[in-house]
Amino acid sequence: MSSKRSSSFRRAIANGRRTLQREILLDETGLGLYKRFVRYVAYEILPCETDRRWYFHQNRLCPPPVFIAIIIVFMCYGIMLNKWVLQTYQPDFMKSPLVYHPGHRAQVWRFFSYMFMHVGLEQLGFNALLQLMIGVPLEMVHGILRISLLYMAGVLAGSLTVSITDMRAPVVGGSGGVYALCSAHLANVVMNWAGMRCPYKLLRMILALVCMSSEVGRAVWLRFSPPLPSSGPQPSFMAHLSGAVVGISMGLLILRSYEESLQKQCSWWVIVFSFITFLLFAIFWNIFAYELLGVQIPPPP
Repeated sequence: MSSKRSSSFRRAIANGRRTLQREILLDETGLGLYKRFVRYVAYEILPCETDRRWYFHQNRLCPPPVFIAIIIVFMCYGIMLNKWVLQTYQPDFMKSPLVYHPGHRAQVWRFFSYMFMHVGLEQLGFNALLQLMIGVPLEMVHGILRISLLYMAGVLAGSLTVSITDMRAPVVGGSGGVYALCSAHLANVVMNWAGMRCPYKLLRMILALVCMSSEVGRAVWLRFSPPLPSSGPQPSFMAHLSGAVVGISMGLLILRSYEESLQKQCSWWVIVFSFITFLLFAIFWNIFAYELLGVQIPPPP
């Protein structure tokens, strides 16, 4: 979380005491394929020309984005999928040690590992595509630590929210983390609309919102009106919504603090305190509420 570039360095550039190589990044010529991609990422993610030039000149290929590895894992587990729409009708699918099931709440890793399993090829493709288009550029700019923290916070908030609001439902898919990234990026674009130089930004934002809303609608439909009879509740859609909340709160602050220390910002500690409070509440809820409320949990496969 530490800053590689202090606020004093930023002020020195603004005051003209230090300069970068060019006034406008688009003036750079003779760039190779990778550096052109880096420039594209800078204009996609950062709203300030000084930040874009700084990122462009200090960027290094190593370490590579970890989201590429996550997508590869997605695809490896995706080989197990052999049809479209809903895979949880297959009893063997729910026997996976990665899927979150309310009957296996004591297996803590399931609150995270469910992100590797998906309910169908369309959800797998949707999440992999969004992570490739948004997750990788965000990680290139803001670093592995910050974006991984945001992604995993969305994943954890997704499973915990389901365990509180949809107590009989299982959870699969990385939508909690993906929606945390997407909502944070879209909110950052809206708040810095004038400074963002990505082409067709209004059209692309409308398209992104339509796609994300359609995926949520599809998840709601499959939860309450599955196309085939099933032996138990189908995966919940609440992870999508909780991931979006994490993105708009924690994620927006992270994206607005490019190479600035988060620890020195009061709003960061407010968000951290709120998340820890939610985490503690969810832990106690999972320990005591199911028995106190007499929730009839479907037997795990």
